[in-house]
Amino acid sequence: MTLQTGTVAVVDDEDNIRETVAYALRREGYRVDLYPDGQLAWESFDKALPDVAVLDILMPRMDGLELCRKIRGQSERLPIIFLTSKDEEFDRVLGLELGADDYLGKPFAMRELVARIKVLFRRLSLDADGAGDGDTESLRIGGLALDLSRYQATWKEQPLSLTVTEFMLLHVLARRPGHVRTRAQLMTECYPHDAFVSERTIDSHVKRLRKKFNQLDPDFAEIDTVYGLGYRYRDSSDPKEP
Repeated sequence: MTLQTGTVAVVDDEDNIRETVAYALRREGYRVDLYPDGQLAWESFDKALPDVAVLDILMPRMDGLELCRKIRGQSERLPIIFLTSKDEEFDRVLGLELGADDYLGKPFAMRELVARIKVLFRRLSLDADGAGDGDTESLRIGGLALDLSRYQATWKEQPLSLTVTEFMLLHVLARRPGHVRTRAQLMTECYPHDAFVSERTIDSHVKRLRKKFNQLDPDFAEIDTVYGLGYRYRDSSDPKEP
């Protein structure tokens, strides 16, 4: 097994979750810093940020949402993953709006958390190197280009800053333009091990995707809502439906 490198901060007020996540990540070779509340974490982050942050939402002294705001005040690109309970849907969606990269609902599959952290570190490494490993896969459709090894996207040659889940959702839609993907299908493909993803979360991801595209191109309208079903990606070369 190839060991990984990098520092992951795990911020959660539940001792067993902190220790279980730390054990799994250390087995993979990551350095892990543990914090029982947001205030202690921020006091450390204010001096030096980790490479990836895993945050609980409900915590004493400073909750995960406030900690996310503070982190985003220092870094727009530091990957943040929320751990949330089943009944925290509103806070979970708000966390995504604040700039979190992803979330997993408790109870979560440890292999899913580790897999997503590996993807985030791979993206960070490729960004730092400025080059891929020679086996880059790509998808192009109209003005959209997806680099499948880097989890990076561009629209009309302009880079899009997407979270891992946003990229996965966009890829699922764009690889079969014109085909409708139901919310259930999108949930399955973007969260294959998480039983607590809701349709509202998928809608939130799509809303953020559209916002990011529109910041680059106010005329972007390639992601269609098919009411009662889900979403589809429309090739810009196709005529709009009336």
